[in-house]
Amino acid sequence: MLRLYRWPSGDWHGIGAEMPSEIIWADLLDGTAEEKQFVERLLDIRIPTEDSLSEIEASSRLIFDRGTLYLSSPAVRVTEANEAEITPVGFVIGPHVLVTVRFAELPIFDETGKRVGSDDSLENGMCVFVSLLEAMIDRGADVLEHLGAKVDQLSRGVFKGGLVRTQRPVRSSRRMREALENLGELADRLAKARDVLLGVGRVAAFAGDVGSEWITASSKKRLEAVSKDVVSLSDYETRLSDKIQLLLDAVLGFINIQQNELFKILTIVSVVGVPPTIMVGIWGMNFRHMPELDWSFGYPLAWLAVIASGLLPLIWFKRRGWFE
Repeated sequence: MLRLYRWPSGDWHGIGAEMPSEIIWADLLDGTAEEKQFVERLLDIRIPTEDSLSEIEASSRLIFDRGTLYLSSPAVRVTEANEAEITPVGFVIGPHVLVTVRFAELPIFDETGKRVGSDDSLENGMCVFVSLLEAMIDRGADVLEHLGAKVDQLSRGVFKGGLVRTQRPVRSSRRMREALENLGELADRLAKARDVLLGVGRVAAFAGDVGSEWITASSKKRLEAVSKDVVSLSDYETRLSDKIQLLLDAVLGFINIQQNELFKILTIVSVVGVPPTIMVGIWGMNFRHMPELDWSFGYPLAWLAVIASGLLPLIWFKRRGWFE
């Protein structure tokens, strides 16, 4: 789908051999071959493919060719299953028109599109490009704040005994498993936010330096502000990443403690059961000459010896503090 902003007609088929001066932004959302050829012909540019936009090396994401900037940055889209996925976004910036190439619905593009129709301060495609970067930064800040709140909530549950404050080990194990799953999800979303911030920071710095010949002074200042915002958000993201790692270490530590408690219980049970087992095994032998067989009180004494042999280890473990 091709959207031409500030073009009064939604149909682009009637446009001639030149791009009308009113149009400052052409948005290709999973564009067809015909739409791509139309934009390439009018602006004398090349539309990058999805594979080329997904390249990770800087030489493929930051290109200045014949007075045109070819930039790409990752963005995050939310699926119907409420899962975050990385999708590439391409920016082709000329002196007047911005061309965006994307393959997924992104709310920030729709919001910026509404602003283009009513904000006269957006003079050209570079201004629209800066507005898109600012919207991505605002969205990234909201995501980091949300992740920060989730991390704080999980931290209170971990360090205030919420994971192990139960008499049922099965319930405690379930809570620890859920905590690990939540930490994994938070780390994954934080990594995606980090990728977006890194991409925005690189394209903002490159556009501000290379496009300085025809970039307006206000746009250049706004790009510098975007770069500063990226640095501050990256610092906040680093602190969140460190806190998630701390929580992961804490949960794994609680799991080790729980395993040690389980092994301690098994040790007590095995040690307590050994002496009675030995005595019962000896008295259960079918030898002809066993003096205990002729004792009048042999049976109750045997019971007393078995019970005492089990109680003595329990008393010893109690005095050693194993039941605390």
